[in-house]
Amino acid sequence: MIRSMTGFASVERLHDFGRLTWELRSVNHRYLEIGFRVPEEFRSLEPDIRRILGQHLSRGKVDANLKYAPSADAASSSLVVNRKLLDRLFELHGEMCQAGGVDQEADTQSLMRWPGVIEESAPDPQPLHAAALHLLGEAATGLQSARGREGKEMDAAIRERLDTIEARVGQVREWLPEIRDGLRQKLLNRVADLKQPLEPGRLEQEVAFLAQKIDVDEELDRLAAHVKEARLVLERDEPVGRRLDFLMQEFNRESNTLSSKSVDNRTTQVAVELKVAIEQMREQVQNIE
Repeated sequence: MIRSMTGFASVERLHDFGRLTWELRSVNHRYLEIGFRVPEEFRSLEPDIRRILGQHLSRGKVDANLKYAPSADAASSSLVVNRKLLDRLFELHGEMCQAGGVDQEADTQSLMRWPGVIEESAPDPQPLHAAALHLLGEAATGLQSARGREGKEMDAAIRERLDTIEARVGQVREWLPEIRDGLRQKLLNRVADLKQPLEPGRLEQEVAFLAQKIDVDEELDRLAAHVKEARLVLERDEPVGRRLDFLMQEFNRESNTLSSKSVDNRTTQVAVELKVAIEQMREQVQNIE
């Protein structure tokens, strides 16, 4: 089963402490490149984020985005009073009243606005971090599934081109005897037009030379072998993008040789069709994990 390197996944979960949302996007890349944006309280999770994504993906440029919206209850429960500072402010208020000879109650609203009187206590990060990493695993699984679904479509497209190549190779094999006979007949006609007879054995030498020059049996055999190997690679349950990319280069090499040796319009047309099919496969392969 092949997988695309392009995909998207989004997972959201509501907890007592707030809402967590992961968004994962990936595009094709030569290696696995991970970039992410997370709130400050999750920055320490970078090694775990890379580890989890690396367990699910092997290639592609992946952008991971975590959003965190604390619940109102969680935000308010983290507010505490700095009693030591507040007691000291009350002491100072009493001293000032005594020094001024007045009897006035302290303004609690003003005291609350005093820097440091109301503090935000840091909640235990462990449950928050554990929930974020668990949700990331779900998002990574979803991204892998999305890439797998697109991979199925790419698999079908590649197999269709492989069938086309196999069919064209079979056609050329059928035409070869006729093409060789036609070349021999053309050569005989040219010899017949000559006013002087050829040297003994010269005709056979020329025929053999032309036959060797247009011999494409080896190229056809290699094309057939590449088709077989590509089908076997598509059956593997592992990342096969690099292997398929190498096969595309081999396909292209054989089609170029077939084109250069062509002496018949039919084989020339087949060579063109092969290049089109190979290029279409190569475009698909560039996006395979």
